[in-house]
Amino acid sequence: MEDKGFSGWVILELFGRQMLAGLASEELIAGTTFLRLDVPTVDSVVGFTKYFGGNSIYAITPTTEEMARAAVKRLQPRPVEPWILNLREIPAHTSDDEQGGDDEREPQTDVPGGP
Repeated sequence: MEDKGFSGWVILELFGRQMLAGLASEELIAGTTFLRLDVPTVDSVVGFTKYFGGNSIYAITPTTEEMARAAVKRLQPRPVEPWILNLREIPAHTSDDEQGGDDEREPQTDVPGGP
């Protein structure tokens, strides 16, 4: 008998006090098993998929689809937190001709994630 891994509706608790709900399944990526969580679209919450390594999971509570959807509505999860996308623009690359051919340029300090 072939083991197809876990699959079912869950409420997922992650380290860092984060909770999500959705349809969970196991998926092999780059030789490692991840928990795939498909968060459904519920009212104003747009559905998304996220993968988690086993060490980031605190608890998995199997539940019904109805309960998982109710949890999504209450939790209001987002696929990406807004602070992650708050990156400064990377300056456009210019050629040496546009710089006047000067090889002694100032070092670039305005990089994403920089001070």
